[in-house]
Amino acid sequence: MARASRHVQPYPPEFRTEAIRLARTSGKSHRQIADDLGMTSETLRIWLKQADLDEGKRQDGLTSDEQEELRRLRRENRILREEREILRKAAAFFARETDSIR
Repeated sequence: MARASRHVQPYPPEFRTEAIRLARTSGKSHRQIADDLGMTSETLRIWLKQADLDEGKRQDGLTSDEQEELRRLRRENRILREEREILRKAAAFFARETDSIR
């Protein structure tokens, strides 16, 4: 089954960094900053939470590095399962072929 192309982030990393900096230093409400930047306050809230996780200020979630490792391991696990299934089918095929030759 073919997968769609990778999800492209709608905001560049520099924009995200600047939004987080503004939220932390401007004194404005997160809703006002989000409105000023043309984004939802929920997106800003998620970015702030992730930044706090990445900086060790929170412990109630995975850091960006941990999330990437989890994605990588899940992908590797999926590939290994597919390879195991192919090998199982090949072994069964060759077992049948060997029996038919006898």
